[in-house]
Amino acid sequence: MCGIVGYIGTKNISEILVDGLRELEYRGYDSAGIAVLQDEIFLDFKAVGKIQNLADKIDDTKFKVKENTLSIGIGHTRWATHG
Repeated sequence: MCGIVGYIGTKNISEILVDGLRELEYRGYDSAGIAVLQDEIFLDFKAVGKIQNLADKIDDTKFKVKENTLSIGIGHTRWATHG
């Protein structure tokens, strides 16, 4: 089971995707990630645990969102099911 959020536009894509994932966090997911395409550069970020771990990982990188540049992205949460 998982939750998915997407965005196409010119606003801060990583912030929008992470905020969307936070809306899904109450369901008890165990990991999350985002993938972003901006200026022909593809980046992906994954983290185990809470959405804050993903947000921290994104903040720790040199990835800086360019405002007013078209970006495409998808975010997902994952809930490991067994059995």
